[in-house]
Amino acid sequence: MQSNNGPTDWRDRILSQPELVLEDHDVMRALIRAGDTRRGGNVVDLRGAAMERLETRLDALEDTHRHVIAAAYENVAGTAQIHRTILQILDAPTFPALLEGLEGDIRETLRVDTVRLVLETGEEEQDPALDRFDDVLCAVPSGFITDYAGREGPVILRRAAGGVETIYGDRTAWVRSEALLLLDLGAGRRPGMLAFGSQDPDQFRTGHGTDLLTFLTGVFERVMRRWLS
Repeated sequence: MQSNNGPTDWRDRILSQPELVLEDHDVMRALIRAGDTRRGGNVVDLRGAAMERLETRLDALEDTHRHVIAAAYENVAGTAQIHRTILQILDAPTFPALLEGLEGDIRETLRVDTVRLVLETGEEEQDPALDRFDDVLCAVPSGFITDYAGREGPVILRRAAGGVETIYGDRTAWVRSEALLLLDLGAGRRPGMLAFGSQDPDQFRTGHGTDLLTFLTGVFERVMRRWLS
């Protein structure tokens, strides 16, 4: 049986489908190198140099394109995540149900390892009925939130520093980064804070975008004012 891979067959195929060569970077490089060997060492191939420069720019452009697409997908996913979280917050029929959601479904939707609602209260203001929510609700003395946050919000992203045991309790040892959502609970009320803790030191970092978490902060503030009224 006669082979169909002879030189004539390849030539006919390339002539009928030149894109097979033109779109293959490795083949084009091999052809250019083969051409270089037929010229003297003192000949400068400006066309080849221009092609190499264009190829470098194309690779950089493709890289940028991939990063832009990845960032767009990440933004879409983040927006959907916050929307689901907000719906879960709004669906809570009671304040205890909201606290249960923070430790359960809401935490899972946000993909964080721990969620703590921090409220500044005096001992006389603490409701014994809420003691069972120690895993998510944290009562602190007046002024604690401002001192702990260290700067104005409404959202602070950072590596977890010392002094977080008051908030995270026995989980402090593995919290490596945190998002602090500073809550304005209305006139005449002490401030509050929603703290998200993660084992991943890079999940919350200074410089990350905070627009979605700022929106979440505004929604949560309004829900809290409703329960506190």
